[in-house]
This record gives sequence, C-alpha cells and structure tokens, in this order.
Amino acid sequence: MKKLLKLILVITMITGMVSSDALSTMVRIKDIAHVKGVRNNQLVGYGVVVGLPGTGDNSRSTQITNQMLLKNLGTVIEQSNYIQKGSSAAVLVTATVPPFAKNGDQIDLTVSTMADAKSLEGGVLVQTQLRAPNGEIVAIGQGPVSVGGISKDSNGTSTRTAITTTGRIPNGGIVERDINTQIGDENTLTLLLDKSDYTMATRVANTISRNVTAAKAEDGSSIRVAIPAKFNNDRIAFLSILENMTIDATRDKARVVVNERTGTVVIGSEVKLLPAAVAHGNITVTVQTTNQVSQPEPFAGGTTTAFANSAVSVNKGSGSLVTMPANSTLNDLVRALNAIGVAPIDLISIMQALREAGSLQAEIQVI
Repeated sequence: MKKLLKLILVITMITGMVSSDALSTMVRIKDIAHVKGVRNNQLVGYGVVVGLPGTGDNSRSTQITNQMLLKNLGTVIEQSNYIQKGSSAAVLVTATVPPFAKNGDQIDLTVSTMADAKSLEGGVLVQTQLRAPNGEIVAIGQGPVSVGGISKDSNGTSTRTAITTTGRIPNGGIVERDINTQIGDENTLTLLLDKSDYTMATRVANTISRNVTAAKAEDGSSIRVAIPAKFNNDRIAFLSILENMTIDATRDKARVVVNERTGTVVIGSEVKLLPAAVAHGNITVTVQTTNQVSQPEPFAGGTTTAFANSAVSVNKGSGSLVTMPANSTLNDLVRALNAIGVAPIDLISIMQALREAGSLQAEIQVI
C-alpha cells in the first residue's frame, strides 16, 4: 500500500505541474533535433590483454596471436605453446568517435573477452588498431584495463562484485585522422527531430521561416532549411542561431509506459477514458506444508515414517465496482484506481484490460 501511495503521489505531482501552461512551454531546437549527417562513428578492433594473474583464456588462437605479436616485435618463438596459458586474453576493443574529431583526440575504449578468460582485472591492452566498417584504421588503443570490481575463485568457491570480463580504458584511444563531416548540401541543410511529430516539425519550420530563413517540413521528422547567402561560408554560426531558437512544445501522444519487471507505471497527461466500469477483488491462495514423523508404539512392530500435511486456504476479499465517466482525465483515473485500492502490479493488468475493451485512449508501451 505504501508503494501505491507513493505512486499516486508522484502521478498527482506530475498532474499538478501539467496544466494549461504546458502549451506555452518553450524548448530549444538543439534539445529536440539534430543536423542530418552529423553522427558518431563506431570502431572495432581485435587485441590482446596481457599481465593477467592466471585469469586469462586457454584458447589456442590466443597463443598463436601472442606468437605473432612477439614476432612483430623482433622475438622469435618456435612453438606457440611455449607461451604459458592464462596470462593473456584475446579481446574485442570497441569505441565511438564523435563527429568532427581531429587527429590526436583521445577517446574511451571498451574491452571485452572473446574466449574463456575469467577476468581482465590487472591487465593491460597491447596497442590495437581500431577500424571503421570500411576497414580503414581510424584510431589506435592501448593502456591498463579498469573493470570496476573484483572476481575471486578458490577451491570451487567464487565471488565477484562486478562483471570483470568487460572493462574500460578511459582516454585509451588516439584518433589517427580527422573525421570530416559535411553539413548540408550546397544551399540547404536538414534538421531531424529526435522523435517524429508532425505538429512539432511544422512549428519548427514556421518559427525558422518567420525569424531567419525559408524552411519547410518535409515529413514528421525532417525540416529542410535554406542557408542564407551571408552564411554560405559560415555554417557553424548559422547553426548556432538555429539551435538556440525556442519552439512551443507540443503535448506528446497519449501513452502509458509499463515496466512489468519492477511494477512501475507512468501515465501521460493526455490519457483519456471512454465510459467504463472496473471490478477488482483480491483472491489469496495460501498453501502451507508441515513435515511430520509418525513414530510407532514400543514393540508394536511398526516403522518410523515421515509424511507431510498440507493445508490450503482461500481468502477472497470484497470486490469493488467503480465507474468512470466519458473523457475522464489522469486525475479521474488515479482517483478511481486509488478508490478500489489497487497495487501497481494490479494497475498494469487493469490498464491492459481497459485498452483491450476500447476504453483507454492511449498507447501502452511495455519496457
């Protein structure tokens, strides 16, 4: 019941803040849109982490990799199995390069084991090439791996405080070439909304057209903007003007977001209900088992026998029937569900039933 009261309090607070003033809420274009073509770039590489205290992998391919690594460093080992197993691990190294990154910029690396290594704790990544999807080497990475926890195993007993087969190397990557990103074409650029919305796209286009330059909403997520002649050679300044312009925020689509794992329910302010009645009753089934032993009388010739007694009880609480008028709002819905004393987990089932019955005028999104 405490969880329910907390949930109702949070929803009521949100409802109190969402009023007629919500229509006049202003947001910046930079908070709801981005420029088409300006994007991050993902890199990946294969490498070896060395210096592990016996927690590395036992893969044959890792030994061969170590042999080739030493050969490239000028040391010749006749057999790859001369290299002791467990002191190194084959890993995949991933990284993300931001747009406009320059030669020499540092980036974070994520290192993950590929074989049966138990932990990367205390290991060091040997210099690894990081490639783009087209195979081009964009960055290199090297450095000590931080796993943020420990993992110990002794005599069949193990304990860990974090996942130690994946780690990070902050600023462990160095960008080897400039990332050239084109902003728009010859005379125009395109803004893309982070979330498709026809009304918002129209408002953004109208605001830009009214204050700066011609703009047109091409669909629910893209707005094509003409670049004024004076900004042809200074597009960054033009984008700075655009991204700091403010737009009237639209009310989002009516939506109920449900997390069944945690019992969390978030109800949007635009949720409406058609006439409906909800019946709610609590049924509790309890099964209790008591283990007992039957002991025969002395010299009776019987045997001691263990048996279980099971008791089943069913408690059915009094049901409740609450009606909700047409065009009920969020407040009406919360009051009605609070009146019949539902818990968050019951609230999820009621929401889904109302949706199936055609009463709940909102999208239910399960996460």
